[in-house]
Amino acid sequence: MADETDDRIDSRVVPEATIVEACGAVELPEFGVIEQVWETDPIPEAEIAERAGAAVRDLEFGDVPAGGEVAVGAGSRGIANLASIVGGVVAELQELGYEPFVFPAMGSHGGATGEGQREMLAELGVTEESVGCAIRSSMDVVEVGRTADRDVPVYADATAVNADAILPINRIKPHTMFAGDVESGLSKMLVIGMGKQKGAKTAHAWALDWSFRNMIPEITERLLGELPVVGGVAILEDQRDRTEQIEGVPPEGFLDREAELLETAYELLPTLPFDDLDLVVFDRMGKEISGSGMDTNVTGRLLAFNEPSPEVPDIRRIYTRSLTAASHGNAAGVGQADFIHRDLLGDLEVEDTAINAVTSGSVENARIPTTVETDRAGILACLSTVGVRDRWDARVIRATDTMHLERMYASEALLEEARERDDLRVVAEPEPIAFENGELAAPSPTDADARPR
Repeated sequence: MADETDDRIDSRVVPEATIVEACGAVELPEFGVIEQVWETDPIPEAEIAERAGAAVRDLEFGDVPAGGEVAVGAGSRGIANLASIVGGVVAELQELGYEPFVFPAMGSHGGATGEGQREMLAELGVTEESVGCAIRSSMDVVEVGRTADRDVPVYADATAVNADAILPINRIKPHTMFAGDVESGLSKMLVIGMGKQKGAKTAHAWALDWSFRNMIPEITERLLGELPVVGGVAILEDQRDRTEQIEGVPPEGFLDREAELLETAYELLPTLPFDDLDLVVFDRMGKEISGSGMDTNVTGRLLAFNEPSPEVPDIRRIYTRSLTAASHGNAAGVGQADFIHRDLLGDLEVEDTAINAVTSGSVENARIPTTVETDRAGILACLSTVGVRDRWDARVIRATDTMHLERMYASEALLEEARERDDLRVVAEPEPIAFENGELAAPSPTDADARPR
């Protein structure tokens, strides 16, 4: 079976020799290393759990009976210090005399199975042992109501609905498929994450006509009116993906306070430091990096139906090298790339990717790009299709992924621009790109010792 899989992959891979012959002589730019200059003030890791507990103390539990069950929602994103935050919330709820349990609030992720979602939480460090309470993972949902004007059914996790209180935990950040007053955060976790596969599929289907920016607030208000949501724990992260803020948000403040926090999240969002680029090489993509595998706020490639792409950045070609293990083969978002490495295709699970695409309605993001045998082939193919460029003019970035953008490899033209800017620092001078058997020899740029060689 493994041999059959390898043969099937090989049949879709373009050999390096074919790319070299088609592209002809292409002089590649040299790469130096640049860093973005950021001023951050993260919460010390030793204080994370206590700060999470303090956020719980800011909420009102007057209607929850003594010893009542509190369903704590946790998602599938790669949130910094997630286990410590969930553990701090659980510990505080226990201290207040309640019986908390954690449930996955992640829509269709984990292959749309209860066990798959439990495994995703475990990979993010959230286990019964690490957070100190039970984890109840099921795809069962109940219909809790319908929207007023469009009569859209609203679904929620059955285990959460049966609890005495519901308390979601989520990071507030810009979404990758739409822009609105509230985007990715507590409200979306209630509407999409807590709705499991059925609720997520329903919401995404209606969003194609209704738009998330209008739908999420209306369904959130319906859920808050029907379910015992005592509030949420909101998280903000800085440009280095470290915990910047943890706040308890009462249910009556979900939409207004979340909109305010989203403005701050936009200010903290790491982005590429150049708006006009010929090529960006991403070493990896993955579901824990972004819901779209590669954050569209970074790539500028918003492929969602009926949603406009941002004007900047303008990236002519994207080459993506690998898929993270935590993605479990779900390569939704791979369609943003123009070329991908053979390794990414080998790790891609068509079924999981298709489930995500069908659930989200963003089928364009699941289209598999041209797959090349080596990094050299991928870079040559990209630079040969951006117009006439010589080595000195090519505007090329190599980044670890769309989340880790502090340190990057940059071509000579970009290094010269960086020298004139206060928000950038050149930390290594340009050297020729080195390949080993056609693969990039230099380590990923987030490596503290990364240098071109």
